[in-house]
Amino acid sequence: MSKEESIALIRDLSNANGVSGFEDDVVQIAKDYIDPFAQVTEDHMRNLRIARNGNTQIKPQLQLDAHSDEVGYMIQAIKPNGTMRFVTVGGQAAVTLPAHKVRIRNNAGDWLPGIITSTPPHFMTAAERQTLPPVSALTIDVGATSAAEVREKFGIDVGAPAVPAVNCEYIPQSDVLLGKAFDNRIGTALLLETIKELADQDLAVDVVGSLSSQEEVGERGATVMVRKIKPDLAIVFEGAPADDTVMPDYMIQSGLHRGPMLRDFDSSIIANPRFQKLAIDTAKENHIKYQRSVRSGGGNNGAVINLYGGAATIVISVPVRFAHTAYCYIAYDDFAAAKELAVTLIKKLTPTVIDQF
Repeated sequence: MSKEESIALIRDLSNANGVSGFEDDVVQIAKDYIDPFAQVTEDHMRNLRIARNGNTQIKPQLQLDAHSDEVGYMIQAIKPNGTMRFVTVGGQAAVTLPAHKVRIRNNAGDWLPGIITSTPPHFMTAAERQTLPPVSALTIDVGATSAAEVREKFGIDVGAPAVPAVNCEYIPQSDVLLGKAFDNRIGTALLLETIKELADQDLAVDVVGSLSSQEEVGERGATVMVRKIKPDLAIVFEGAPADDTVMPDYMIQSGLHRGPMLRDFDSSIIANPRFQKLAIDTAKENHIKYQRSVRSGGGNNGAVINLYGGAATIVISVPVRFAHTAYCYIAYDDFAAAKELAVTLIKKLTPTVIDQF
């Protein structure tokens, strides 16, 4: 697959609207892309099970997982003046929200433009100018002047999902992409391209992908999918928060252009040390850049997969600057290195190797 084709896929996935529970657009892109290379089934949570062409049903089951959802918003109430209270879906800091453009899905399924706003500075008190408004003080405005107009003309009601209105673009000077939702559309792209590259190859494992929904609200889709796949081992593809703009040099563990991040530990999972070692040895042998991280917080789908039957699980992540905000950066070379590592590693897996995990 050419670099241009990969960038086009990443761009399409980033631009897709897919807050938790409303991943339909992302799922459709994934189905259209992977259909020639796998057997795909979809459930009512918008989870995809993607069984690679060439599987035998008798070899060890390797689950490749990525989550399709993004952080976003949901309309909570419509005020008499036509602005709308909302809640955040997934972890976000209130400081990053005001003055951003959003897209809101109405009852007809159309995505309409709006903005997140707060009290204009002209009408703030001196004390209000020095404080950060909570999410409960923010609203989404679509330009309406009454609640009736919001419902009748715009077709928007309580429960409507919304996402940042950002168009992904590639920046050749730095070989990075700027867009929204790289947590976890970059992992989604990794999952799809890895399965495509491995289709019909003679492997010692059966490869089954899970494009899981609702990770940002508690790994819900992965909890369902792991019980359907029943894996013997798993690789989780993620878009991990980059730390190279906020940490001292000696603490940087997920910087751009430094390769994929292999997570040893976070508050939800300890990566299988033996599987992790094989991934690190594979990277070294093939001169693939990589990073390791030990986090005091965080979490990912690997946690629920690892707890199902003790499946040996590792996490391969592409660093994402400013994750869980409207505008994020990823480096293309980190994505390419992550895919190379995953494909090379999977080709090494045999029943004997897996038994040693």
